[in-house]
Amino acid sequence: MRLFAAVLPPQDVSDELALKAAELRRLPGASELRWTGVPGWHFTLAFYGEVDEAVVPELSARLERAARRTPCFPLALRGGGQFGHGRALWVGASGDLPVLRLLAERAEAAARKAGVEMGEHRRYKAHLTVARSREAVDVRPYLSVLDGFTSRTWTVDELALVRSNLPKSGVPGEQPRYEVVGRWALGGAG
Repeated sequence: MRLFAAVLPPQDVSDELALKAAELRRLPGASELRWTGVPGWHFTLAFYGEVDEAVVPELSARLERAARRTPCFPLALRGGGQFGHGRALWVGASGDLPVLRLLAERAEAAARKAGVEMGEHRRYKAHLTVARSREAVDVRPYLSVLDGFTSRTWTVDELALVRSNLPKSGVPGEQPRYEVVGRWALGGAG
């Protein structure tokens, strides 16, 4: 299974972002980008790649423990940025980013302890990808639109384990399908 740990924005926050994304898609050159949609919007905390099904129960137990040890925290979508000279356009975050980073570190540590090969550790950068490109793209017009964007603040109260089902059809622009396979309440949540 291709898995990752994530924080998922609530539907109304995704709806706010969908309005902003529609504005971005009207900009010149937007058709050259591959736009992600509401079902794929998430803050990846730790990407696990292909994980043997036999490891999932241990990984899940460790993620549950990581969630329980992490307090609920406020988060909002805010601003934007890019990776790889416009190959990824993303929306950033504001709120209690140190706790978000801590949750990401715990999600990575949970996988390592469960025996998932994680590769090189990178400092966590909160981002929600809204578009991708195979080529370098000048995303400055998109970033200037995102510059003033801030969603409502919500309380992050759960950690999700998500399965990514890659497209098999070969249809250009088809998006992966995401399926939540586990959810755990953060400490202090309900």
